[in-house]
Amino acid sequence: MTDLTTAPLRPLADSSPTAVVAGFIAMLTGYTSTLVLMFQAGQAAGLTQGQISSWIWALSIGMAVCTIGLSLRYRTPITVAWSTPGAALLITSLGGVPYSEAIGGYIICALLVLVCGVTGSFERLVRRIPASLASALLAGILFRICSEIFVAVQHQTLLVLAMFISYLVVKRLSPRYCVLAALVVGTALSGALGLLDFNGFHLELATPEWTTPSFSLAATISIGIPLFVVAMTSQNMPGVAVLRADGYQVPASPLISTTGLASLLLAPFGSHGINLAAISAAICTGPHAHEDPRKRYTAAVWCGIFYGIAGIFGATLAALFGALPKELVLSIAALALFGSIMNGLSVAMGEAREREAALITFMVTASGLTLFSIGSAFWGIVAGVITLLILSPRKG
Repeated sequence: MTDLTTAPLRPLADSSPTAVVAGFIAMLTGYTSTLVLMFQAGQAAGLTQGQISSWIWALSIGMAVCTIGLSLRYRTPITVAWSTPGAALLITSLGGVPYSEAIGGYIICALLVLVCGVTGSFERLVRRIPASLASALLAGILFRICSEIFVAVQHQTLLVLAMFISYLVVKRLSPRYCVLAALVVGTALSGALGLLDFNGFHLELATPEWTTPSFSLAATISIGIPLFVVAMTSQNMPGVAVLRADGYQVPASPLISTTGLASLLLAPFGSHGINLAAISAAICTGPHAHEDPRKRYTAAVWCGIFYGIAGIFGATLAALFGALPKELVLSIAALALFGSIMNGLSVAMGEAREREAALITFMVTASGLTLFSIGSAFWGIVAGVITLLILSPRKG
Protein backbone atom coordinates (compact mmCIF):
# COMPACT_ATOMS: atom_id res chain seq x y z
CA MET A 1 0.00 0.00 0.00
CA THR A 2 1.30 3.47 -0.87
CA ASP A 3 3.07 5.37 1.86
CA LEU A 4 0.97 8.45 2.62
CA THR A 5 2.93 9.81 5.56
CA THR A 6 4.23 12.71 3.44
CA ALA A 7 0.80 13.64 2.04
CA PRO A 8 -1.19 16.54 3.55
CA LEU A 9 -3.06 15.46 6.68
CA ARG A 10 -6.82 15.90 6.22
CA PRO A 11 -8.61 13.65 8.73
CA LEU A 12 -11.92 15.51 8.56
CA ALA A 13 -11.96 15.63 4.76
CA ASP A 14 -10.92 11.97 4.54
CA SER A 15 -13.54 10.86 7.04
CA SER A 16 -17.01 9.52 6.21
CA PRO A 17 -20.15 8.39 8.09
CA THR A 18 -19.02 4.78 7.75
CA ALA A 19 -15.65 5.64 9.32
CA VAL A 20 -17.41 7.22 12.30
CA VAL A 21 -19.64 4.17 12.70
CA ALA A 22 -16.68 1.79 12.38
CA GLY A 23 -14.79 3.74 15.04
CA PHE A 24 -17.78 3.63 17.37
CA ILE A 25 -18.33 -0.09 16.84
CA ALA A 26 -14.63 -0.77 17.42
CA MET A 27 -14.79 1.10 20.73
CA LEU A 28 -18.09 -0.55 21.66
CA THR A 29 -16.73 -4.02 20.89
CA GLY A 30 -13.62 -3.52 23.00
CA TYR A 31 -15.43 -2.15 26.04
CA THR A 32 -18.51 -4.34 26.16
CA SER A 33 -16.62 -7.59 25.71
CA THR A 34 -14.13 -7.21 28.56
CA LEU A 35 -14.92 -4.20 30.73
CA VAL A 36 -16.67 -6.49 33.19
CA LEU A 37 -13.40 -8.38 33.68
CA MET A 38 -11.77 -5.33 35.24
CA PHE A 39 -14.68 -4.71 37.56
CA GLN A 40 -14.56 -8.36 38.56
CA ALA A 41 -10.78 -8.26 39.13
CA GLY A 42 -10.96 -4.98 41.04
CA GLN A 43 -13.75 -6.13 43.30
CA ALA A 44 -12.00 -9.46 43.97
CA ALA A 45 -8.87 -7.54 44.99
CA GLY A 46 -10.80 -5.18 47.25
CA LEU A 47 -10.12 -2.03 45.22
CA THR A 48 -12.22 1.04 45.86
CA GLN A 49 -14.63 2.41 43.26
CA GLY A 50 -12.23 5.33 42.84
CA GLN A 51 -9.33 3.00 42.05
CA ILE A 52 -11.40 1.02 39.56
CA SER A 53 -12.60 4.25 37.94
CA SER A 54 -9.00 5.49 37.74
CA TRP A 55 -8.00 2.16 36.17
CA ILE A 56 -10.56 2.61 33.39
CA TRP A 57 -9.62 6.28 32.96
CA ALA A 58 -5.91 5.47 32.58
CA LEU A 59 -6.54 2.73 30.03
CA SER A 60 -9.00 4.82 28.03
CA ILE A 61 -6.84 7.95 27.89
CA GLY A 62 -3.77 5.92 26.93
CA MET A 63 -5.71 4.09 24.24
CA ALA A 64 -7.14 7.37 22.92
CA VAL A 65 -3.80 9.16 22.68
CA CYS A 66 -1.96 6.19 21.14
CA THR A 67 -4.72 5.30 18.69
CA ILE A 68 -5.15 8.87 17.43
CA GLY A 69 -1.44 9.68 17.43
CA LEU A 70 -0.24 6.52 15.68
CA SER A 71 -3.08 6.54 13.13
CA LEU A 72 -2.32 10.13 12.15
CA ARG A 73 1.43 9.54 12.15
CA TYR A 74 1.30 6.55 9.79
CA ARG A 75 -2.01 7.32 7.98
CA THR A 76 -2.98 3.78 8.94
CA PRO A 77 -5.91 2.47 11.02
CA ILE A 78 -3.85 1.55 14.09
CA THR A 79 -6.11 0.71 17.00
CA VAL A 80 -4.83 0.26 20.54
CA ALA A 81 -6.68 -1.63 23.27
CA TRP A 82 -6.12 -2.89 26.77
CA SER A 83 -4.84 -6.40 27.31
CA THR A 84 -8.00 -8.52 27.51
CA PRO A 85 -6.22 -11.74 28.53
CA GLY A 86 -4.27 -9.62 30.99
CA ALA A 87 -7.52 -8.44 32.60
CA ALA A 88 -8.69 -12.04 32.84
CA LEU A 89 -5.38 -13.03 34.43
CA LEU A 90 -5.76 -10.33 37.08
CA ILE A 91 -9.05 -11.80 38.33
CA THR A 92 -7.07 -14.55 40.04
CA SER A 93 -3.69 -12.86 40.63
CA LEU A 94 -4.49 -9.27 41.62
CA GLY A 95 -5.92 -10.13 45.01
CA GLY A 96 -2.82 -12.06 46.02
CA VAL A 97 -0.50 -9.03 46.31
CA PRO A 98 -0.74 -5.51 47.74
CA TYR A 99 -2.05 -3.04 45.17
CA SER A 100 1.15 -0.98 45.17
CA GLU A 101 3.12 -4.13 44.32
CA ALA A 102 0.64 -4.95 41.56
CA ILE A 103 1.36 -1.49 40.12
CA GLY A 104 5.05 -2.40 40.29
CA GLY A 105 4.24 -5.56 38.32
CA TYR A 106 2.49 -3.43 35.68
CA ILE A 107 5.63 -1.30 35.40
CA ILE A 108 7.85 -4.38 34.95
CA CYS A 109 5.56 -5.58 32.14
CA ALA A 110 5.61 -2.16 30.46
CA LEU A 111 9.41 -2.01 30.62
CA LEU A 112 9.72 -5.45 29.00
CA VAL A 113 7.36 -4.41 26.19
CA LEU A 114 9.30 -1.19 25.72
CA VAL A 115 12.59 -3.10 25.45
CA CYS A 116 11.10 -5.39 22.79
CA GLY A 117 10.04 -2.35 20.79
CA VAL A 118 13.26 -0.35 21.13
CA THR A 119 15.57 -3.28 20.31
CA GLY A 120 13.49 -4.36 17.30
CA SER A 121 13.36 -7.98 18.45
CA PHE A 122 9.59 -8.15 17.97
CA GLU A 123 9.86 -6.61 14.50
CA ARG A 124 12.35 -9.26 13.41
CA LEU A 125 10.07 -12.01 14.69
CA VAL A 126 6.89 -10.91 12.94
CA ARG A 127 8.69 -10.33 9.63
CA ARG A 128 9.55 -14.03 9.52
CA ILE A 129 5.88 -15.06 9.60
CA PRO A 130 4.53 -15.78 6.07
CA ALA A 131 1.59 -13.66 4.91
CA SER A 132 -0.59 -16.77 4.56
CA LEU A 133 -0.11 -17.70 8.22
CA ALA A 134 -0.68 -14.12 9.38
CA SER A 135 -3.92 -14.00 7.39
CA ALA A 136 -5.01 -17.38 8.75
CA LEU A 137 -4.27 -16.11 12.25
CA LEU A 138 -6.49 -13.09 11.61
CA ALA A 139 -9.31 -15.26 10.22
CA GLY A 140 -9.09 -17.61 13.20
CA ILE A 141 -9.27 -14.76 15.70
CA LEU A 142 -12.30 -13.26 13.99
CA PHE A 143 -14.11 -16.54 13.34
CA ARG A 144 -15.30 -17.02 16.90
CA ILE A 145 -16.55 -13.43 17.09
CA CYS A 146 -18.36 -13.61 13.76
CA SER A 147 -20.01 -16.95 14.57
CA GLU A 148 -21.53 -15.47 17.73
CA ILE A 149 -24.19 -13.77 15.63
CA PHE A 150 -25.74 -17.15 14.84
CA VAL A 151 -25.67 -18.17 18.50
CA ALA A 152 -27.34 -14.87 19.39
CA VAL A 153 -30.29 -15.78 17.14
CA GLN A 154 -31.33 -18.34 19.76
CA HIS A 155 -31.82 -15.65 22.39
CA GLN A 156 -33.12 -12.64 20.43
CA THR A 157 -34.37 -14.10 17.17
CA LEU A 158 -36.31 -11.10 15.87
CA LEU A 159 -33.60 -8.57 16.77
CA VAL A 160 -30.71 -10.48 15.22
CA LEU A 161 -32.57 -11.55 12.08
CA ALA A 162 -33.76 -7.99 11.48
CA MET A 163 -30.19 -6.72 11.75
CA PHE A 164 -28.85 -9.48 9.51
CA ILE A 165 -31.49 -8.99 6.80
CA SER A 166 -31.11 -5.21 6.84
CA TYR A 167 -27.35 -5.69 6.46
CA LEU A 168 -27.82 -7.90 3.39
CA VAL A 169 -30.46 -5.69 1.76
CA VAL A 170 -28.51 -2.46 2.21
CA LYS A 171 -25.28 -4.16 1.13
CA ARG A 172 -26.90 -4.96 -2.20
CA LEU A 173 -28.16 -1.40 -2.63
CA SER A 174 -25.37 0.64 -1.02
CA PRO A 175 -22.59 -1.55 0.47
CA ARG A 176 -20.79 1.22 2.36
CA TYR A 177 -23.82 1.82 4.62
CA CYS A 178 -24.80 -1.79 5.37
CA VAL A 179 -23.26 -1.91 8.86
CA LEU A 180 -24.69 1.49 9.75
CA ALA A 181 -28.15 0.31 8.64
CA ALA A 182 -27.88 -2.80 10.80
CA LEU A 183 -26.88 -0.69 13.82
CA VAL A 184 -29.79 1.73 13.34
CA VAL A 185 -32.30 -1.09 12.86
CA GLY A 186 -30.94 -2.99 15.87
CA THR A 187 -31.03 0.04 18.17
CA ALA A 188 -34.53 1.07 17.08
CA LEU A 189 -35.88 -2.46 17.44
CA SER A 190 -34.22 -2.87 20.85
CA GLY A 191 -36.03 0.24 22.01
CA ALA A 192 -39.34 -0.97 20.59
CA LEU A 193 -38.95 -4.35 22.29
CA GLY A 194 -38.06 -2.77 25.64
CA LEU A 195 -34.51 -4.17 25.59
CA LEU A 196 -32.84 -0.83 26.38
CA ASP A 197 -32.52 -0.19 30.11
CA PHE A 198 -31.00 3.13 31.20
CA ASN A 199 -32.20 3.01 34.81
CA GLY A 200 -28.69 2.62 36.21
CA PHE A 201 -27.16 5.31 34.02
CA HIS A 202 -25.97 8.67 35.38
CA LEU A 203 -23.10 10.95 34.38
CA GLU A 204 -20.06 11.09 36.64
CA LEU A 205 -16.55 12.21 35.72
CA ALA A 206 -13.69 9.84 36.38
CA THR A 207 -10.92 11.09 38.67
CA PRO A 208 -7.42 9.63 38.29
CA GLU A 209 -5.83 8.32 41.50
CA TRP A 210 -2.07 7.95 41.87
CA THR A 211 -0.70 4.84 43.57
CA THR A 212 2.99 4.89 44.41
CA PRO A 213 4.47 1.64 43.06
CA SER A 214 6.49 -0.80 45.07
CA PHE A 215 8.32 -3.82 43.75
CA SER A 216 8.50 -7.43 44.88
CA LEU A 217 9.63 -10.72 43.40
CA ALA A 218 6.18 -12.20 44.00
CA ALA A 219 4.40 -9.49 42.01
CA THR A 220 6.97 -9.70 39.22
CA ILE A 221 6.48 -13.46 38.88
CA SER A 222 2.71 -13.59 39.38
CA ILE A 223 1.74 -10.38 37.53
CA GLY A 224 4.55 -8.64 35.61
CA ILE A 225 5.95 -11.53 33.56
CA PRO A 226 2.59 -13.24 32.81
CA LEU A 227 1.12 -9.90 31.67
CA PHE A 228 4.10 -9.43 29.36
CA VAL A 229 3.75 -12.90 27.83
CA VAL A 230 0.03 -12.63 27.13
CA ALA A 231 0.37 -9.06 25.86
CA MET A 232 2.99 -10.00 23.26
CA THR A 233 1.47 -13.31 22.16
CA SER A 234 -2.26 -12.62 22.42
CA GLN A 235 -2.38 -8.89 21.61
CA ASN A 236 0.64 -7.48 19.81
CA MET A 237 1.34 -10.38 17.47
CA PRO A 238 -2.29 -10.66 16.25
CA GLY A 239 -2.48 -6.86 16.11
CA VAL A 240 0.41 -6.67 13.64
CA ALA A 241 -1.07 -9.62 11.71
CA VAL A 242 -4.37 -7.76 11.29
CA LEU A 243 -2.63 -4.70 9.85
CA ARG A 244 -0.46 -6.67 7.43
CA ALA A 245 -3.27 -9.00 6.36
CA ASP A 246 -5.19 -5.93 5.19
CA GLY A 247 -2.19 -4.50 3.35
CA TYR A 248 -0.79 -2.03 5.89
CA GLN A 249 2.97 -2.57 6.11
CA VAL A 250 3.67 -0.47 9.19
CA PRO A 251 6.92 -1.00 11.13
CA ALA A 252 6.07 -2.89 14.31
CA SER A 253 8.82 -1.56 16.57
CA PRO A 254 7.56 2.05 16.88
CA LEU A 255 4.05 0.78 17.62
CA ILE A 256 5.26 -1.56 20.36
CA SER A 257 7.57 1.11 21.80
CA THR A 258 4.76 3.67 21.93
CA THR A 259 2.31 1.36 23.71
CA GLY A 260 5.05 0.24 26.11
CA LEU A 261 5.92 3.84 27.00
CA ALA A 262 2.25 4.77 27.46
CA SER A 263 1.73 1.73 29.68
CA LEU A 264 4.74 2.73 31.76
CA LEU A 265 3.51 6.30 32.30
CA LEU A 266 -0.07 5.28 33.15
CA ALA A 267 0.70 2.28 35.37
CA PRO A 268 0.62 4.31 38.64
CA PHE A 269 -2.98 5.29 37.82
CA GLY A 270 -4.02 1.64 37.50
CA SER A 271 -3.39 0.79 33.84
CA HIS A 272 -2.36 -2.86 33.57
CA GLY A 273 -1.16 -2.30 30.00
CA ILE A 274 -2.28 -1.16 26.57
CA ASN A 275 -1.31 -3.02 23.43
CA LEU A 276 -2.15 -3.29 19.76
CA ALA A 277 -5.74 -4.34 19.17
CA ALA A 278 -6.76 -7.26 16.97
CA ILE A 279 -10.54 -7.68 16.82
CA SER A 280 -11.43 -4.01 17.15
CA ALA A 281 -8.57 -3.16 14.76
CA ALA A 282 -10.07 -5.42 12.09
CA ILE A 283 -13.26 -3.35 12.22
CA CYS A 284 -11.27 -0.24 11.28
CA THR A 285 -9.04 -1.91 8.67
CA GLY A 286 -11.87 -3.69 6.85
CA PRO A 287 -13.82 -2.47 3.82
CA HIS A 288 -16.85 -1.42 5.86
CA ALA A 289 -14.78 1.31 7.54
CA HIS A 290 -14.15 3.20 4.30
CA GLU A 291 -14.27 2.23 0.63
CA ASP A 292 -10.82 3.79 0.16
CA PRO A 293 -8.13 1.83 2.10
CA ARG A 294 -5.98 4.98 2.24
CA LYS A 295 -8.63 6.79 4.27
CA ARG A 296 -9.49 4.04 6.76
CA TYR A 297 -7.12 5.62 9.25
CA THR A 298 -9.96 8.02 10.04
CA ALA A 299 -12.00 5.12 11.47
CA ALA A 300 -9.24 4.50 14.02
CA VAL A 301 -9.06 8.23 14.77
CA TRP A 302 -12.78 8.24 15.55
CA CYS A 303 -12.30 5.14 17.68
CA GLY A 304 -9.66 7.05 19.65
CA ILE A 305 -12.01 9.99 20.10
CA PHE A 306 -14.68 7.68 21.48
CA TYR A 307 -12.05 6.10 23.76
CA GLY A 308 -11.33 9.54 25.18
CA ILE A 309 -14.99 10.31 25.78
CA ALA A 310 -15.46 6.95 27.44
CA GLY A 311 -12.43 7.55 29.67
CA ILE A 312 -13.67 10.91 30.88
CA PHE A 313 -16.89 9.25 32.02
CA GLY A 314 -15.23 6.00 33.06
CA ALA A 315 -17.16 5.85 36.33
CA THR A 316 -20.46 5.30 34.49
CA LEU A 317 -19.23 3.35 31.47
CA ALA A 318 -20.41 -0.04 32.63
CA ALA A 319 -23.94 1.21 33.25
CA LEU A 320 -24.11 2.70 29.76
CA PHE A 321 -23.01 -0.45 28.01
CA GLY A 322 -25.17 -2.52 30.30
CA ALA A 323 -28.18 -0.72 28.83
CA LEU A 324 -27.60 -2.36 25.44
CA PRO A 325 -28.67 -5.96 24.83
CA LYS A 326 -25.56 -8.09 24.40
CA GLU A 327 -27.07 -9.70 21.30
CA LEU A 328 -27.02 -6.30 19.59
CA VAL A 329 -23.35 -5.78 20.43
CA LEU A 330 -22.37 -9.30 19.32
CA SER A 331 -24.31 -8.99 16.07
CA ILE A 332 -23.02 -5.58 15.01
CA ALA A 333 -19.42 -6.60 15.77
CA ALA A 334 -19.82 -9.77 13.69
CA LEU A 335 -21.34 -7.92 10.74
CA ALA A 336 -18.56 -5.32 10.81
CA LEU A 337 -15.95 -8.09 10.71
CA PHE A 338 -17.34 -10.12 7.79
CA GLY A 339 -15.18 -8.29 5.25
CA SER A 340 -11.98 -8.81 7.25
CA ILE A 341 -12.52 -12.52 7.76
CA MET A 342 -13.27 -13.00 4.04
CA ASN A 343 -10.06 -11.20 3.12
CA GLY A 344 -8.08 -13.19 5.68
CA LEU A 345 -9.33 -16.54 4.39
CA SER A 346 -8.72 -15.51 0.78
CA VAL A 347 -5.08 -14.57 1.41
CA ALA A 348 -4.51 -17.58 3.69
CA MET A 349 -5.56 -20.04 1.00
CA GLY A 350 -3.92 -18.20 -1.88
CA GLU A 351 -0.51 -19.89 -1.75
CA ALA A 352 -0.87 -23.62 -2.55
CA ARG A 353 2.38 -24.68 -0.85
CA GLU A 354 1.38 -22.99 2.41
CA ARG A 355 -2.32 -23.87 2.32
CA GLU A 356 -2.22 -26.75 4.83
CA ALA A 357 -0.09 -24.81 7.30
CA ALA A 358 -2.49 -21.87 6.98
CA LEU A 359 -5.46 -24.16 7.57
CA ILE A 360 -3.91 -25.55 10.75
CA THR A 361 -3.10 -22.02 11.93
CA PHE A 362 -6.73 -21.05 11.36
CA MET A 363 -8.14 -24.13 13.12
CA VAL A 364 -5.92 -23.89 16.19
CA THR A 365 -6.53 -20.16 16.54
CA ALA A 366 -10.30 -20.51 16.09
CA SER A 367 -10.44 -23.34 18.64
CA GLY A 368 -9.83 -21.03 21.59
CA LEU A 369 -7.09 -23.35 22.90
CA THR A 370 -5.28 -22.16 26.03
CA LEU A 371 -2.08 -23.82 27.28
CA PHE A 372 0.09 -22.54 30.14
CA SER A 373 -2.15 -19.44 30.33
CA ILE A 374 -1.21 -18.53 26.74
CA GLY A 375 -4.06 -18.08 24.27
CA SER A 376 -4.79 -19.73 20.96
CA ALA A 377 -3.36 -16.92 18.79
CA PHE A 378 0.17 -17.84 19.87
CA TRP A 379 -0.38 -21.59 19.54
CA GLY A 380 -1.98 -21.12 16.13
CA ILE A 381 1.18 -19.47 14.80
CA VAL A 382 3.38 -22.12 16.45
CA ALA A 383 1.35 -24.95 14.92
CA GLY A 384 1.38 -23.29 11.49
CA VAL A 385 5.12 -22.64 11.50
CA ILE A 386 5.87 -26.22 12.60
CA THR A 387 3.61 -27.58 9.86
CA LEU A 388 5.27 -25.35 7.29
CA LEU A 389 8.76 -26.45 8.35
CA ILE A 390 7.86 -30.14 8.17
CA LEU A 391 5.98 -30.01 4.86
CA SER A 392 8.20 -27.55 2.99
CA PRO A 393 10.61 -29.26 0.58
CA ARG A 394 14.28 -28.93 1.36
CA LYS A 395 16.28 -26.53 -0.76
CA GLY A 396 19.08 -27.74 -2.95
